[in-house]
Amino acid sequence: MADVSSSATESHVITEKESGQRLDQVLAQLHAEISRVKWTKWIQAKEVFVNQKAVKASHKVSEGETIQYSLPEIIPEGPKPEPIALDLLFEDEYIAVINKPPGMVVHPAKGHWSGTLASALQYHFDQLSEVGGAQRPGIVHRLDRDTSGVMVVAKDDQTHQKLSALFQERKIQKEYRALALGRFDRDRDWIRGAIAPHPHQRERMAIRPNHPASREAETFYEVIERFSRITYLRLLPKTGRTHQIRVHLESLKRPILCDRLYGSSRELWLSELDPKAKDDQKLLSRQALHAYRLAFRHPRSEVDCEYIAPLPADMQAVLQALRQDSSAG
Repeated sequence: MADVSSSATESHVITEKESGQRLDQVLAQLHAEISRVKWTKWIQAKEVFVNQKAVKASHKVSEGETIQYSLPEIIPEGPKPEPIALDLLFEDEYIAVINKPPGMVVHPAKGHWSGTLASALQYHFDQLSEVGGAQRPGIVHRLDRDTSGVMVVAKDDQTHQKLSALFQERKIQKEYRALALGRFDRDRDWIRGAIAPHPHQRERMAIRPNHPASREAETFYEVIERFSRITYLRLLPKTGRTHQIRVHLESLKRPILCDRLYGSSRELWLSELDPKAKDDQKLLSRQALHAYRLAFRHPRSEVDCEYIAPLPADMQAVLQALRQDSSAG
């Protein structure tokens, strides 16, 4: 049996009245706001211990036994509307196109129940699609927390389903801009490599061509500008795998600038680009990846549409410093 988890923050000594009851029943009585089903799953996850040992939910407790446990996180029904400003690129009765800022989580998840794009959408729009579930109103696709750029939102279920089909059929053109560490010999090329979860690090993905969970992935890149140690890229992913662009560039040993998950430094300071700079300042503190353009046929009017999210200020500041350094050299 497993020893008591260090995450256990609560304890309770079984009384004479509670003796003989099931463990999940006792916990549900102690915390009426948490369902018995939730407690059963929490016990199965070995987050509840009796006398410092993991047991089953059906365990009959005895007087004097000590239950040690952490409280399971209560997931709200849906994102709470919050008055968060949105950079709206386009809106009609069917869709909205948003320029997501860096640092914003798209939908609620563990540790991020507020401040999400979903909460902002709930506040600004009277109607959103429900296909994605209560936690993802209007959300058809997603961007990583620290990736900025253009996203399309559905206002009704039919539009949502049509947009999802366009993504699945690869009929939506996606263009990204990135700053990568290192120089590229070729002006343009394809990166191909099947992607699966990393074998040791839960948050990462990796190129694993023969793994049963691998999914084929292709990214086209084109060099926009070259600098001494950094390259400005245009990227067009053909597929849409988790962390695809980040993983593909890391596989070339050209990780995205300030991508802390895939091998680059966490921050970029002006002095790193210009040692002679008098007033040092932090230029970048997140991965330099931006969803620049979406192009597709409108799911209801069937008119060809293109939406562009301008390069954000932090990436512009890096480019400006790089160009100044190049001209000075």
